[in-house]
Amino acid sequence: MKNSPVIVGLPIADRRKSFDFYGVGLGLLPVGEIAEDGLPEPLQFHLNDGLRLMLIPTEGFGWVVGNRDVAQDGHSECVISITAGSESAVDEMVKKALQAGGDIVTEPGQKPWGYVGAFADLDGHVWQVTADWLPKTVVD
Repeated sequence: MKNSPVIVGLPIADRRKSFDFYGVGLGLLPVGEIAEDGLPEPLQFHLNDGLRLMLIPTEGFGWVVGNRDVAQDGHSECVISITAGSESAVDEMVKKALQAGGDIVTEPGQKPWGYVGAFADLDGHVWQVTADWLPKTVVD
């Protein structure tokens, strides 16, 4: 199997607003050829060497998933968790999301499993941001 990045696709309502949220607001690096609307097509962002985010207009997302219903606003089918590196980096990422028009789901703070905060993007997708931590090793 060829080593290529995993691509997480999320349905979106508006390409320009989502591009601005992720690219300008959060500072993620866009990937792809520029389309007629001036945005990359497909609309993807580089998250790390093994992961990309692809934003798909809702009507196109329904087609991709076999015309199944897309989750309504306020219903999350998954949580995307990323590591920011430090507590201050978690605070900064959640702050950037709020300034870009997102909503805070969980204020950044210490939890039993580490320092974490969560935000929802413009389409209600939940992102959990954690500081670097080393999980305890489970021994059989």
